[in-house]
Amino acid sequence: MTIPKLDIYPPLINTPCPAATTLEDLLTLWNCPSTGAITTRTSLLPGFPHDDTKNLYVFYDSSSHTVSSSTNPSPSSATPTQNATLNSLGYSPIPLQTYLDFIRTIAMSHPPPPPLPNNNSNNNGCSSKTIIISVTGSADDIAKCYLHIARLQSELLLSTSGSLATLAMEINLSCPNIPHHPPPAYSRDALIEVLDELKKVFILAKATGLPRIPVGLKTPPYTYETQFLGLMEALEASASGAVAGAAAAAGKGKEKEPSRSLSLEKEEEEEEEEEPECPITFLTATNTLGSCLAFTAFTDDFTKEALPTESGTGGLAGAPLHPLALGNVKTLRKMLDEREEKLGYQMQIIGVGGVLDAQGYRRMRMAGADVVGLASGLLLKGVQVFGEIEKGLGGDW
Repeated sequence: MTIPKLDIYPPLINTPCPAATTLEDLLTLWNCPSTGAITTRTSLLPGFPHDDTKNLYVFYDSSSHTVSSSTNPSPSSATPTQNATLNSLGYSPIPLQTYLDFIRTIAMSHPPPPPLPNNNSNNNGCSSKTIIISVTGSADDIAKCYLHIARLQSELLLSTSGSLATLAMEINLSCPNIPHHPPPAYSRDALIEVLDELKKVFILAKATGLPRIPVGLKTPPYTYETQFLGLMEALEASASGAVAGAAAAAGKGKEKEPSRSLSLEKEEEEEEEEEPECPITFLTATNTLGSCLAFTAFTDDFTKEALPTESGTGGLAGAPLHPLALGNVKTLRKMLDEREEKLGYQMQIIGVGGVLDAQGYRRMRMAGADVVGLASGLLLKGVQVFGEIEKGLGGDW
């Protein structure tokens, strides 16, 4: 099977954040000619139990270590020295199905802006724009998300209105703010469980005639070699067929599900005989750095944390994360290139973390990112940040 790749130009996108929550948010990003793709805020099948009093963000000044006076501030309130965000956010309160309805509305009723020079275009000069749908949940839930998204892609491909949206799925396994649930992407075994379900759902999707869509993993900031190697081992295991093989071995002796047809079982057997491949098309590196603390006030006998979590800590993003994000992208690029033969193809990287301007974009590309994403920059500056980066690049993407 042909591995679907991301085709994003210009290679600049938003990443999941509160500014990509509503239909209005997504339309604003979609209509921006300086974004080659848009990404939804991370959703679950049922939606996240968001609490406005607990799940929030503040702007942060890394030079003075001070935060904004208000929570969930607007870009218009940002000061020139605020260059980061600190958050206790979880995921979107909006369920996946509602996001799919948003995307259907966008794709069927809102043509993307005219293509930039040198962009690959079709459909009489209108370019196709990618929508990356960020999801999370259990391994089984993620597999269900894939089927929902693949069905929507099939619907859009068959649409007589000539939809110009290409869909991809990003699996967010890296949020540091879920109490008692550390980011699964730090665990090799948790990654393998997700990859196992993906390989199985690909077989089911193919058997039912659904298109294959690109799937990516959003990773947390890795800080030492063992963490990087755990990710590589999981990817290699999925590419080698070890994941599917282990699942098949575990299923021996168990009664077959009544709903499973002989034709589907035959399809799975044929799939196992095909040349192994990793189910992941791209990595998004990196998410916020957890366990970070800032104060709104402190004296000798009084302190007040900026975030309303039990310990006052949350995820840090923006300029302070930038060097670590660059290091993650460079390390992952090297490790993936060394494993290209084992994985079956060259995996793409969306580089994220502290990109606020054209220079940050250039650094991320130099580190090895195929596409550059930003969230804190969007929260701090608004959607015009993309146009500012394009202008600063002078069209040299």
